[in-house]
Parts: sequence; C-alpha cells; structure tokens
Amino acid sequence: MKIRPDIVQVYREVHSWVGILCGLFLFVAFYAGSISMFEQPLQNWLTPKVSLPAPVSVERIPDLVQKAFAQVPEASTHYTIVMNTDNARPARLMWPQDPTHRGHGPQNFVLAALSSTGDLVTDVRKPSEIPFFIDQLHEQVGLPLPHVVSRYVMGCVALLYFLALVSGVVAFLPALKKMLFAVRLDTGARKVWLDLHNLLGFFSLPFHVIIAVTAVVFAFHEPVFTVQGKLFQPQGEEAGHNPIRRHGQFGGRERGGAPVVPNIAEQLPPAAIMAALQQQAPGFVADTLEYTTQQGKGKNKTTLRVAGHDDRYPMRGATNGFAMVDPMSGKILSTDYLPGHQSAGFAALTAFFALHFGSYGGLPVRWGYYCLGLGGAFLFYTGNRLWILARQRREQKVTEAAQQTRGTWILSCLTSGCIAGCMTGIAILFICAPFLPSGGHYNDALALYYTAFVMCLGVSFTLPERLREPLLFSVAGCTNVAVAPALLLSVAMGHGSPQAVCVAVITMGLGLLLLWSVRRSVCKISA
Repeated sequence: MKIRPDIVQVYREVHSWVGILCGLFLFVAFYAGSISMFEQPLQNWLTPKVSLPAPVSVERIPDLVQKAFAQVPEASTHYTIVMNTDNARPARLMWPQDPTHRGHGPQNFVLAALSSTGDLVTDVRKPSEIPFFIDQLHEQVGLPLPHVVSRYVMGCVALLYFLALVSGVVAFLPALKKMLFAVRLDTGARKVWLDLHNLLGFFSLPFHVIIAVTAVVFAFHEPVFTVQGKLFQPQGEEAGHNPIRRHGQFGGRERGGAPVVPNIAEQLPPAAIMAALQQQAPGFVADTLEYTTQQGKGKNKTTLRVAGHDDRYPMRGATNGFAMVDPMSGKILSTDYLPGHQSAGFAALTAFFALHFGSYGGLPVRWGYYCLGLGGAFLFYTGNRLWILARQRREQKVTEAAQQTRGTWILSCLTSGCIAGCMTGIAILFICAPFLPSGGHYNDALALYYTAFVMCLGVSFTLPERLREPLLFSVAGCTNVAVAPALLLSVAMGHGSPQAVCVAVITMGLGLLLLWSVRRSVCKISA
C-alpha cells in the first residue's frame, strides 16, 4: 500500500509521542491485568481454609436458614445460599460480617453449616486481598491515587492508547509486505526492537483494539449514564439502570429496633427456585441465591438475585451472569444480565465486558488473555526502547558526543525503574502472601509493592547507563525465581494447591527469561 512519505512521517511521529506518553502506564496495566485473569483462583489459594462440617444437602437448606436466623437475626437482612459449593464458598449459607461494607473489594463472610447433631456451626472466611490489589494496579494503571481519579486517568490513557494503535497501523502499512516477518536478531539493537515491536503489534492488533475501546467505556460509562439519565429519564425516576443493587444500603430493620426476620415459609425453597429457573432459562446454572430484605411502608420486601453461568454465552461479570427472580414464585423478573436472554442493547453492553474480562470460552480463553497480556506488556517495553534508541542516535549526531539530553535520560531511567519495579513488586507479593495473616491485607500489599517499586526507581536514577538495566532486570529475575522456593516452603507448611504450583512454574520461567536476557545483553539500551 502506497502512502505519501510526509503523511507516513506525521503518523510515525504521532505514534511515537503518544506511545511514549502512555507506554509505562500500559505496561503496569497489562502486566498486572494478565495476572488478574486468575484473581479468584489466586484468592482461593491464599485465603486460609475454614473449619466447618460438610455442606448440607439442598433439601436441608431451609432448616439451616431457620436455625441461623434464630441465633443471628441480623443475617436475615442480606444472606446468600450457595448451590454449588467450592473452595471460595465452602458452606451452603453465608452472610457479610459487616453489613455496612462498601466498595467492590473482598469482604469477610460468616459461613454457616450444621453439625452431625443438627447444631449450627459458624466460621468467618477472611479472603486474601493481595489478588484484589493486583487487579487494582491493573485498573488504576499503577497509580496510588483514589480509585475514581485513577479511573479517569486510565480512560485518558486508553484514548491515547487507541490513537497510538491507529497511527501505528498507518505508519506500518507501507512496509507491511517487506517487514512483517522480518526479525533481524543478528543486527543492531534498534532493528531488533523494531522488528519485535512490529511483529507483536500487528498480530495482536485485534486484541489491543478491544482492550482500548472497552477500557474507555469502563472509565467514562458512569458520566455517560448520568447525562443520559438526566436527559432522557422521566421525572421522578432514578437516573440510570442499576438492577444489580448495592447491598448494605437498606436493611430489614424497623427504625430504631431489632432486625425484622422475613417469613421464609412464604418463599419457595431453593430446590424449587432451581427447578423454576431450569424451566425458564435452560442451560443457565445457578451458583448462588442472594436474598436482601428491605423495610418500607410498613412491610418487608425481599429481593432475590441469582448469580450463575451459561458456557454458551458471554457473561456480564468476570465469572457470572445475573437474574432478578421473585422469591415467592420463582419467576424471572429481569433478564438484563442473564446470559442468552438479554435484549440487543444489554447483549452489546455485556459483550464489552466479556471481551475485556475474557469471561467466555472457559479456561483456554483466560490463558490466551494471559499470554496476550504479557505480550502487550512487552510490546510497550519495546516501544519505549525504540524511542530512547532513536533519541540517543539523533542527539549523538547533533552534539557529536555520547552525552544524552536530560529528557532522554529521565525517560530511560523511568522505563528501567518502572518496569523492573512492577515485576519485582508483584513477585515480592507472591513471596510474602502465604506467610501473611489472612493471606495478606490490602495495606500489606500496598506497602510491599510500592516499597519495591520506589526502590527500583531510585536505583534506576542513581546507576550509570551501562549498569542500570542489567542490574535492575537481574534483581527482577532473581525475585521471580525466588517465588518458587518460597511457595515450596509454604506447601511444606500446609498451603499447597495447584494454583501455587502454577504460580511457581510461571514466575520461575519469567525470572529465568529475564536473567537470560541480561546475560545475552538483549536488554541493553545502547545500540
């Protein structure tokens, strides 16, 4: 394809400058995002196991619920019945330990079961917050700022990211046929980085377009919905459509009195709810039944949200779709987020979420997203390397000396420090997590990660050019390799699981790759 050289040069300049502005943010987002594809399995591994009797049968759930409400009336305002128990939800009945909990982070739950003699047995499950912290790194592009502020910064970065993709494609088109499969590993550093950057960028382009567009939607959907609600919502109605209500805002409690326990006898038992769902939505597998009781106008109102999955369709959540159901009759009241039963508009919205989260196609798609996420992180690293090499070469021609300008030096230090700091910080989280109380709290993760990150950044600004990246990447490589023996020690202490083995193997491979790259001088900045 022929494009005028001056036009290609403009797009190349746009691609370079836009890429350098958002490259480091995107590296952290993609590196942490690839790990957060397995946030729930990692949380299950790091969370201490609870000691409870075996879950009761589905038929005995009403008996369990009645005994729990008799001893803990507060549980009746918001509780969850688990239809498919697993490591994350090992009991049939659970309710939040703190009903006033806000936000979307991990929450402590009280789990309830029946002993062999029929007595109520409870325990508290305190989930590890380290996987959630890694996911927040992804969402906030590594910025330790309030979530709302970071989200809008992430949206702006995503817009720049999309602009970089478009301009990069236009700049690459004239050389597409000649340069597509050219990987000249035996030439200068600049050509190596250029070939790897072009190869990765071209073949993962659809994935990157999806991530860029969906990230913009996630960042700015609330302001858009707010404006839409004010412009088009009838007077007196609540702006925006939010069938997935935040629990904890209401409670089945008389003002100033004790909680009002709902009459469970009036509700269909869970087994009947499951049968009704199968008739109305064949193929949808219900995982949990979440009940919330509200007090209003002199009577209680109980709502039921059913979370589940249907492997044939994409899902609104990372692992689940949802349906609002009448607890008295089992009739589905809202299918806005029910897989396979949505309107065209909500199906399109769900597609945005599913394409970003990889919540379709099962485990193979998640592993594919993990590999593409790591490849994306490497793509942004190669982009920064190219920009620095080009600037260094241009400055040497102008000044006829090896001295680089302050701007190039600062960006070189930031690139080495941020990338090594991100990889080192996350590796340290995995080393420490099995030995921290409750698998690590959010503040523990915050302190560990940013201590490692700031230290790497500080070292980057103090080391000379020829030592900076080899030393920092050696530290990152050794830290990742050290995850494996740390996890073996945790296995010996009783924290063994398939997830621990996977983490150990992956971090060991990444660490050895980093050490090999240092040995082979592949990571050197200077040409």
